[in-house]
Amino acid sequence: MYTFESNYRVRYADVDQMGFMYYGNYAKLFEIGRVEALRNLGVRYKDLEESGIWMPVYENNSKYLEPAKYDELLIIRCMLKEMPKVRIVFDTEIINESSKIIHKGVTTLVFIKADTQKITVCPQVILDKLSPFYQ
Repeated sequence: MYTFESNYRVRYADVDQMGFMYYGNYAKLFEIGRVEALRNLGVRYKDLEESGIWMPVYENNSKYLEPAKYDELLIIRCMLKEMPKVRIVFDTEIINESSKIIHKGVTTLVFIKADTQKITVCPQVILDKLSPFYQ
């Protein structure tokens, strides 16, 4: 399994009147987590797009356990529990400063050829970078 963690400080623009992170912003954290997880492997979304591969979100599920609060430093833990095929599934946990998991989610993306807009298999570059984690 491949796991990568990145940090995010909850900003004033992220919260509602109660000082809790607005629920729609968790999807943004999921995106930050998966983009940085791939970047850590040496795979950039920009490079994939320039090579003709898009990765639209197919499905996103969230479970709110506790709110993230203004000025908290969060850990975004992003996990790939299995090798991608035509879909890549990112499990994400948001962890607060007390090391408590406050949010969980799963985001599924598909690989699409930009020129045909048809589903395709995972690019070999991603498979090559991930393979050491699944042997």
